[in-house]
Amino acid sequence: MQVTVKLFAGLREELGFADRTVELDESSSVADVWAVVAGDSTLPARVLTAVNMEYVTADAALQDGDEIAFFPPVTGG
Repeated sequence: MQVTVKLFAGLREELGFADRTVELDESSSVADVWAVVAGDSTLPARVLTAVNMEYVTADAALQDGDEIAFFPPVTGG
């Protein structure tokens, strides 16, 4: 299946891209997407994730055509 990955703020600079389409196995999760785009690293607990604009956990299952977004932690007052 193919999904679109979007990175925001510091994650975009850290990984070197804003959006990309990736090919995955049918049984992939959000954590699997992170491993593909971040070189097999584990998804940091501080990173927020969304699928099709709804916040999800790292074990959320994906479907063909989904949009997965990764957000760094937000700080401020």
